[in-house]
Order: sequence, then structure tokens, then C-alpha cells
Amino acid sequence: MTRRRASLSLGILACLLVGTVTHAAEKVRVLVIDGQNNHTWAPMTAIMKKALTDSGRFDVSVATTPPKGSKGEEWDAFAPQFDRYDVVVSNYNGERWPERVEKQLEAYLKKGGGLVNVHAANNAFEPWDEFNKMIGLGWRKNSFGDRITLDNEGKVVRTPKGEGLGAGHGPQHAYKVTIQKPDHPITRGIPRVWVHSKDELYQGQRGPAENMEVLATAFASPDYKGSGTNEPIAWVIPYGRGRVFTTVLGHTMNEETVAARCVGFLTLLTRGTEWAATGKVTLPVPANFPTETEESVIPESKAATPSS
Repeated sequence: MTRRRASLSLGILACLLVGTVTHAAEKVRVLVIDGQNNHTWAPMTAIMKKALTDSGRFDVSVATTPPKGSKGEEWDAFAPQFDRYDVVVSNYNGERWPERVEKQLEAYLKKGGGLVNVHAANNAFEPWDEFNKMIGLGWRKNSFGDRITLDNEGKVVRTPKGEGLGAGHGPQHAYKVTIQKPDHPITRGIPRVWVHSKDELYQGQRGPAENMEVLATAFASPDYKGSGTNEPIAWVIPYGRGRVFTTVLGHTMNEETVAARCVGFLTLLTRGTEWAATGKVTLPVPANFPTETEESVIPESKAATPSS
């Protein structure tokens, strides 16, 4: 696997990074939630916010929770106004939100709002039953719920709770992603197989997995302590009148952000966010999208920093 190096002017590069397109329509209003995570969440939020903003399709705001261990009065100030936004993007994996906030998110989605969960965001809130319905699969023990994988013909294989693997991953590495639903608005036009940059490859995730449509998988190779099967890495689920998109791509830790700077990941993020908000996708697939043999990564100098 190699990494693509295109010689592009800065103006052209800005258009190709995440598939910028000019829209006459009103911009999609996005709320990113962060503040706690077992990953380094600040650079991740910055990269996602820049990608969404640079696409020209979104207006992006950020709501940051109190840090872990905060007291009740500090949580009282955390009051995201979901109804002001078309879609919520979660970069959060930490303590439970106040019950009033959780109920507000449930109501928001049931009325038609959108939700996007990125990487470790599907690790969160195990005791929250409605959240488990929203995400379908989460980082859970094998006793929690069913496991979903796909066979080599793309057929869903459901492993009952208590059998087989629980959630985990092997060492980070670059791996190939296979699009399983090429006609879905999020994945339409994306190469059927492409190389994702060095990342964790989640396997053995568990949950109710109700009405779940797997858009993309990756083969968890035993060479990297993997399960030896095709694991879901991007999927959608309806919740009430709302739409939920989840991708487990995008690991960040300390200074390591290459997975979040992968053009493939950012394309799924931006198109998945537009779909969760509107049910449609107008953002194009960028010309520098990774291929079956070549990675495509935004240079660190072009990616956002937490202070930007």
C-alpha cells in the first residue's frame, strides 16, 4: 500500500480534500459534542470541524461537556439546544449526560433530527437503552447483545449474545475498506474497495442491531490479531423519524491523527453528516479519494489544530 502525493495548487487542493461543492441551499447546521473521550478528542474535533466547514455545506458549532469528575452544578451548565441544529456529531465517550439531555436527544431524533457517531463515540453510554438502539452496535462485552458480521457474499451473519467475540481490536494498521451498499446516498460513487490509513479496526461489537444497514466493512486479518471476518465499519439506522450514521474509523491519540486525516474517512464523515441531516447527499466524492492500492491523507500542515 502506498500513499498518494498529488501536485496540486492550494486552491485545487482545498476543493479536493473533502469534496467541496457550491450550494445555493441553506447550510446544514451541525452541533459537534466533545469534552470527554478515551481518545484525544480536541484534535479530532478540530479536524472534523474544518472538513465539514471547508466542504461549504455546513455551519458548525461545538458543545464541550465538563471534564470527567465534574460536580452536578457544572453539568447543569451543559445544555445543548439540539432543536437549533439539523444534525448532532458525537465525538464523545465519557460519563453519562444528565437525564434531561439524554431525553432531549431522544426526542430530537424521534422528531427527525440526525445523529453521527465517530469512532469511540459508539463506546459510550452502555446503560442507556435508547442510545444502544441508536448506535446498533457498540463497544460491549459478548454478553451484551448480538454481533453482526458479513460473509464474503455480503450476507449478514448474526452471532447471538454470549457466543463468540466481544468488542476489541488488534494493533493499528492500514487496511482495505469494502463498500457493501454502493447504491446508498452516502456511499454512491465511492470506490468499491479502498485503503484506509493506519487505524484501529474494531471487531466483535455488540448490540441490538435493529434495522441496521451495513454500508462498509473491513476484513479483520488474523495477521493483526483480527477475527478473520468482515467487520462493520460504517452503518446507518433509523430512530423514530431520525437518521443515525455511525463510523468507527478515525482514531486519534496524542499526536497521531493520520486516521482522522484520511480522505476516505473525511468523505464518509461529510457525506454521512449531510445524509443524517437531510436524507440526501449532494457532496461529491473527491478526486483524491484513496484507491485500492494507495492511501490518501491530508498533510498535517493542511489539517486543523485544536486552536484553529
